Amino acid sequence: MDNNFEIIFLTDAFEFLKSLDPKHANKILYNIRKSQQKNDPELFKKLTDDIWEFRTLFQGLQYRMLAFWDKTNNSNTLVISTHGFIKKQSKVPDNEIIKAEKQRKKYFQDKLKK
Repeated sequence: MDNNFEIIFLTDAFEFLKSLDPKHANKILYNIRKSQQKNDPELFKKLTDDIWEFRTLFQGLQYRMLAFWDKTNNSNTLVISTHGFIKKQSKVPDNEIIKAEKQRKKYFQDKLKK
């Protein structure tokens, strides 16, 4: 089955996954792969105009990995995973969204330099 989009993990996202118990990291990656093939708001949901979240509930912990779209390349639409965290309240904290927005801005600035 074809993927609806490709994913690039930025350093913070990779480090977050590396810091987790392998079973937890594998469950997050499984859900991300699943969201590439099926549009499911339980797995991948829009938070703001630019920021989206990959959602995983595993062993009572709510994992979130924030992302944004890169539509500058016509061949594939890329989703960039900025960073991850364990959600402890009902709403995604503003500081996490701000962090993702800063990483999005930096990503596009760096891409323009290349």
